[in-house]
Amino acid sequence: MLTPTLKKNDKQARLLIWTVSFVVFAAVAFLVNFKLFKGVDLGFNVHLLALFNAVINGTVSVLLVWALIAVKNKQFLLHKRLMITAIILSVLFLVSYIGHHLLADETKYGGAHDTQFYIYLFILITHIFLATVILPFILFTAYRSLTGEYEQHKKLAKYTWPLWLYVSVSGVLVYLLISPYYVPHL
Repeated sequence: MLTPTLKKNDKQARLLIWTVSFVVFAAVAFLVNFKLFKGVDLGFNVHLLALFNAVINGTVSVLLVWALIAVKNKQFLLHKRLMITAIILSVLFLVSYIGHHLLADETKYGGAHDTQFYIYLFILITHIFLATVILPFILFTAYRSLTGEYEQHKKLAKYTWPLWLYVSVSGVLVYLLISPYYVPHL
Protein backbone atom coordinates (compact mmCIF):
# COMPACT_ATOMS: atom_id res chain seq x y z
CA MET A 1 0.00 0.00 0.00
CA LEU A 2 0.98 3.62 -0.46
CA THR A 3 1.92 6.10 2.24
CA PRO A 4 -1.02 8.42 3.03
CA THR A 5 -0.85 11.77 1.27
CA LEU A 6 -3.23 13.66 3.56
CA LYS A 7 -3.58 13.81 7.31
CA LYS A 8 -6.99 12.49 8.38
CA ASN A 9 -9.43 15.20 9.47
CA ASP A 10 -12.95 13.88 8.86
CA LYS A 11 -14.77 16.94 10.18
CA GLN A 12 -12.87 19.34 7.92
CA ALA A 13 -13.01 16.92 4.98
CA ARG A 14 -16.79 16.44 5.28
CA LEU A 15 -17.33 20.20 5.41
CA LEU A 16 -15.08 20.79 2.40
CA ILE A 17 -16.52 17.91 0.33
CA TRP A 18 -20.15 18.87 0.98
CA THR A 19 -19.41 22.56 0.38
CA VAL A 20 -17.63 21.89 -2.92
CA SER A 21 -20.38 19.48 -4.00
CA PHE A 22 -23.12 22.02 -3.20
CA VAL A 23 -21.31 24.91 -4.89
CA VAL A 24 -20.68 22.86 -8.04
CA PHE A 25 -24.29 21.66 -8.13
CA ALA A 26 -25.64 25.20 -7.59
CA ALA A 27 -23.27 26.70 -10.17
CA VAL A 28 -24.21 24.14 -12.82
CA ALA A 29 -27.93 24.40 -12.05
CA PHE A 30 -27.79 28.19 -12.34
CA LEU A 31 -25.29 28.66 -15.14
CA VAL A 32 -26.63 26.08 -17.61
CA ASN A 33 -29.84 28.12 -17.74
CA PHE A 34 -28.04 31.45 -18.08
CA LYS A 35 -26.92 32.42 -21.58
CA LEU A 36 -24.07 34.88 -21.15
CA PHE A 37 -23.21 35.37 -24.82
CA LYS A 38 -26.48 34.45 -26.52
CA GLY A 39 -26.42 35.65 -30.11
CA VAL A 40 -22.80 36.85 -29.97
CA ASP A 41 -20.48 35.61 -32.71
CA LEU A 42 -17.36 34.38 -30.94
CA GLY A 43 -15.70 33.31 -34.18
CA PHE A 44 -15.98 29.57 -33.57
CA ASN A 45 -18.65 26.90 -33.34
CA VAL A 46 -19.42 26.71 -29.62
CA HIS A 47 -20.57 23.11 -30.04
CA LEU A 48 -16.90 22.19 -30.36
CA LEU A 49 -16.95 22.46 -26.57
CA ALA A 50 -19.53 19.65 -26.50
CA LEU A 51 -17.22 17.52 -28.64
CA PHE A 52 -14.35 18.39 -26.29
CA ASN A 53 -16.54 17.32 -23.36
CA ALA A 54 -17.30 13.99 -25.03
CA VAL A 55 -13.58 13.41 -25.62
CA ILE A 56 -12.89 14.17 -21.95
CA ASN A 57 -15.68 11.81 -20.87
CA GLY A 58 -14.33 9.08 -23.13
CA THR A 59 -10.82 9.59 -21.76
CA VAL A 60 -12.11 9.45 -18.18
CA SER A 61 -13.88 6.18 -19.02
CA VAL A 62 -10.64 4.68 -20.30
CA LEU A 63 -8.74 5.95 -17.23
CA LEU A 64 -11.32 4.44 -14.86
CA VAL A 65 -11.07 1.02 -16.51
CA TRP A 66 -7.26 1.23 -16.61
CA ALA A 67 -7.19 2.26 -12.94
CA LEU A 68 -9.35 -0.73 -12.00
CA ILE A 69 -6.99 -3.06 -13.85
CA ALA A 70 -4.01 -1.41 -12.14
CA VAL A 71 -5.43 -1.84 -8.63
CA LYS A 72 -6.41 -5.46 -9.35
CA ASN A 73 -2.76 -6.02 -10.34
CA LYS A 74 -1.61 -4.28 -7.13
CA GLN A 75 -0.09 -1.38 -9.07
CA PHE A 76 -1.24 1.11 -6.46
CA LEU A 77 0.87 4.08 -7.54
CA LEU A 78 -0.33 3.74 -11.14
CA HIS A 79 -3.91 3.42 -9.86
CA LYS A 80 -3.51 6.60 -7.80
CA ARG A 81 -2.05 8.55 -10.72
CA LEU A 82 -4.79 7.40 -13.09
CA MET A 83 -7.53 8.31 -10.64
CA ILE A 84 -6.05 11.75 -9.92
CA THR A 85 -5.81 12.32 -13.68
CA ALA A 86 -9.47 11.30 -14.04
CA ILE A 87 -10.44 13.80 -11.32
CA ILE A 88 -8.42 16.59 -12.95
CA LEU A 89 -9.99 15.85 -16.34
CA SER A 90 -13.42 15.88 -14.70
CA VAL A 91 -12.74 19.37 -13.34
CA LEU A 92 -11.69 20.46 -16.84
CA PHE A 93 -14.88 18.87 -18.17
CA LEU A 94 -16.96 20.83 -15.67
CA VAL A 95 -15.43 24.15 -16.75
CA SER A 96 -15.94 23.31 -20.43
CA TYR A 97 -19.48 22.04 -19.80
CA ILE A 98 -20.46 25.28 -18.09
CA GLY A 99 -18.78 27.25 -20.89
CA HIS A 100 -20.73 25.34 -23.54
CA HIS A 101 -24.03 26.00 -21.80
CA LEU A 102 -23.21 29.67 -21.29
CA LEU A 103 -22.45 30.09 -24.98
CA ALA A 104 -24.77 27.72 -26.86
CA ASP A 105 -28.49 27.87 -27.42
CA GLU A 106 -30.53 24.92 -26.20
CA THR A 107 -30.45 21.91 -28.51
CA LYS A 108 -33.60 19.83 -28.82
CA TYR A 109 -33.59 16.27 -30.01
CA GLY A 110 -34.83 16.62 -33.58
CA GLY A 111 -35.63 13.06 -34.52
CA ALA A 112 -38.97 11.31 -34.49
CA HIS A 113 -40.23 10.04 -31.16
CA ASP A 114 -39.12 6.53 -31.99
CA THR A 115 -37.14 3.90 -30.10
CA GLN A 116 -33.90 5.86 -30.48
CA PHE A 117 -35.53 8.94 -28.92
CA TYR A 118 -36.64 6.96 -25.87
CA ILE A 119 -33.22 5.36 -25.53
CA TYR A 120 -31.70 8.85 -25.71
CA LEU A 121 -34.17 10.14 -23.10
CA PHE A 122 -33.43 7.24 -20.74
CA ILE A 123 -29.67 7.70 -21.08
CA LEU A 124 -29.98 11.49 -20.68
CA ILE A 125 -32.17 11.32 -17.56
CA THR A 126 -30.04 8.67 -15.83
CA HIS A 127 -26.87 10.52 -16.84
CA ILE A 128 -28.09 13.85 -15.42
CA PHE A 129 -29.35 12.28 -12.19
CA LEU A 130 -26.16 10.32 -11.53
CA ALA A 131 -23.92 13.22 -12.59
CA THR A 132 -25.58 15.39 -9.94
CA VAL A 133 -25.04 12.87 -7.13
CA ILE A 134 -21.64 11.35 -7.99
CA LEU A 135 -19.34 14.24 -7.00
CA PRO A 136 -19.42 13.76 -3.21
CA PHE A 137 -18.94 10.02 -3.71
CA ILE A 138 -15.86 10.65 -5.84
CA LEU A 139 -14.45 13.13 -3.33
CA PHE A 140 -15.10 10.93 -0.28
CA THR A 141 -13.61 7.92 -2.07
CA ALA A 142 -10.50 9.90 -3.00
CA TYR A 143 -10.25 11.32 0.54
CA ARG A 144 -10.33 7.82 2.09
CA SER A 145 -7.52 6.73 -0.20
CA LEU A 146 -5.40 9.84 0.30
CA THR A 147 -5.63 9.43 4.10
CA GLY A 148 -4.59 5.78 3.88
CA GLU A 149 -7.99 4.40 4.88
CA TYR A 150 -7.86 1.73 2.21
CA GLU A 151 -10.63 -0.53 3.51
CA GLN A 152 -13.10 2.39 3.63
CA HIS A 153 -11.81 3.52 0.22
CA LYS A 154 -12.44 0.06 -1.21
CA LYS A 155 -15.98 -0.09 0.24
CA LEU A 156 -16.87 3.31 -1.24
CA ALA A 157 -15.16 2.57 -4.56
CA LYS A 158 -17.43 -0.47 -5.10
CA TYR A 159 -20.28 2.00 -5.57
CA THR A 160 -18.45 5.08 -6.82
CA TRP A 161 -16.48 3.43 -9.62
CA PRO A 162 -19.41 1.91 -11.58
CA LEU A 163 -21.53 5.04 -11.15
CA TRP A 164 -18.69 7.29 -12.31
CA LEU A 165 -18.01 4.97 -15.24
CA TYR A 166 -21.70 5.06 -16.20
CA VAL A 167 -21.74 8.87 -16.04
CA SER A 168 -18.64 9.18 -18.23
CA VAL A 169 -19.76 6.60 -20.81
CA SER A 170 -23.33 7.90 -20.91
CA GLY A 171 -21.97 11.43 -21.41
CA VAL A 172 -20.34 10.26 -24.63
CA LEU A 173 -23.55 8.51 -25.70
CA VAL A 174 -25.64 11.63 -25.02
CA TYR A 175 -23.24 13.65 -27.17
CA LEU A 176 -23.37 11.11 -30.02
CA LEU A 177 -27.17 11.04 -29.95
CA ILE A 178 -27.76 14.83 -29.72
CA SER A 179 -24.88 16.18 -31.83
CA PRO A 180 -26.63 15.67 -35.20
CA TYR A 181 -29.14 18.29 -34.04
CA TYR A 182 -26.63 21.00 -33.12
CA VAL A 183 -27.09 24.20 -35.07
CA PRO A 184 -23.93 26.24 -35.57
CA HIS A 185 -23.95 29.38 -33.44
CA LEU A 186 -23.86 32.35 -35.82
